[in-house]
Amino acid sequence: QVQLVESGGGLVQAGGSLRLSCAASGSGLSTYVIGWYRQAPGKQRELVADITPGGSTNYAGFVKGRFTISRDNVKNTVYLQMNSLKPEDTAVYYCYAKLPLLTRVQYWGQGTQVTVSP
Repeated sequence: QVQLVESGGGLVQAGGSLRLSCAASGSGLSTYVIGWYRQAPGKQRELVADITPGGSTNYAGFVKGRFTISRDNVKNTVYLQMNSLKPEDTAVYYCYAKLPLLTRVQYWGQGTQVTVSP
């Protein structure tokens, strides 16, 4: 059983930065891929980034080098550092966890709202 809790969302001006945190608890956390999806009103959910147990990272093309995902295995927390934020980044951001060989997400966080004003 894994529980994920996101935090760090908020309202920021375009060009600003936020760091989202996904605090995880449960068994075997170090064996999971952990990442972030986002969903804006009226839009399809989209993958933002993920990080493997070995620390390899993957990013969506729209990030364009602005976001960084990292993993602190001591704190059992994954971070999404978001810089140069744009209004189109406005969405609810959800962290997730899954075993590397699975395509289906096994665990979801509750989501945190990110709002970027022009």
